[in-house]
Amino acid sequence: MRATAWRKAAAALVVAALAAVAQAQPIKVGVIGPFSGPSSDFGKPMLQGIQLAVEQFNQVGGYLGRPVELVIKDDEAVPDVGRKRSEELAAEGVVAALGFCNTGVAMPSLEVYQKAQLPLIVPCATGTPITRAYPPEQSYIFRTSAPDSIQAPFVVADIVRRGWTRVAIFADDTGYGQAGRKDVEAALAAHKLAPVYTVNFPLGAKNLTAELAAARDAGAQVIFSYTVGPENAVIGLGRKELGWKVPMVGGWPLSFPFFLEGAKDAAEGAMMAQTFIAEPSNERRASFLSNYSRAYQGRPAVPVAAAQGYDAAYLLMYALLGIRDGKFTGPAVKRSLENLPRVYYGVVATYERPFSEQEKDAMTPSMLVMGKVQSGAVTFAYPEDARRTLMVQRKR
Repeated sequence: MRATAWRKAAAALVVAALAAVAQAQPIKVGVIGPFSGPSSDFGKPMLQGIQLAVEQFNQVGGYLGRPVELVIKDDEAVPDVGRKRSEELAAEGVVAALGFCNTGVAMPSLEVYQKAQLPLIVPCATGTPITRAYPPEQSYIFRTSAPDSIQAPFVVADIVRRGWTRVAIFADDTGYGQAGRKDVEAALAAHKLAPVYTVNFPLGAKNLTAELAAARDAGAQVIFSYTVGPENAVIGLGRKELGWKVPMVGGWPLSFPFFLEGAKDAAEGAMMAQTFIAEPSNERRASFLSNYSRAYQGRPAVPVAAAQGYDAAYLLMYALLGIRDGKFTGPAVKRSLENLPRVYYGVVATYERPFSEQEKDAMTPSMLVMGKVQSGAVTFAYPEDARRTLMVQRKR
């Protein structure tokens, strides 16, 4: 009888505990990105990576029984919409936000987060100015994507090692394209080089054959593209139409479906900076890819976006766990992000003090690898990079 009574009492406690958890006030976290429109091909994987991390966090109890609840806003890849949605997040009581895929959308919205003292972690947008908009010790803007200030020198160093010194730059006229163009020019200047041809083109350009012919006539040995949409495919196809077999390199958008599927065989051999390649090169990445596939019935369209979104969400949740009193004010979350109490063994990297008062970018060049389009998919350009990623890299 005593055993039966004990079991009943224990069961009642479990039911009460579960009820308390169910009734616990959720912790609201904002997510903003292009979940419809032309940039949704990487906005959706970013969101799914975030959702997967939050689901896992909540399954093990969240923050002392309080679940994280995502408040999701679609910026449609439109700057004015992004700012309006950011203002909505600030008004809805979120403790922090994760988001932005487009530099040109992020930049006008940063003021909203800074003024509201609302920490923002950017998992995808790579424009260098994003984390330089405010003095670092005052800034509420953090980032887990690789800024173009390290992507551009990384790619330039690789093409110089290959002996390609006559570079043509093709950049779109968005904030992303123009900031990236400046980063490439600076990286070339560090090698005492200058582009032999540069063109800025409007987003939505359908034909760049004349510009490609001019680059060819200028003696370019390689095309460095800086655009985030189907214009990469326009460049690749135009190069094929001219019969010009010059290599094509760029930042991470060369791993996007717009390029891989749009350019098809014209994309073959293109190389780009990557923080994550969707191959099970170590246990963490194999687990992430397996969990993602189960949740969303396949691999992410843009693996880098999904992985960086996943890691950004976990870094934020680690920061929340570092706030013992449960008072998630903006300054408290900012301080916790800058002083993470434990190492997060992530998918993209091993994050040991990824942020500080003086440093708001989590990525360093040591975390980059060179990707290459092969048979319509992105793989490691160099076997040594594949071997190196057997161990997830740390910040250096």
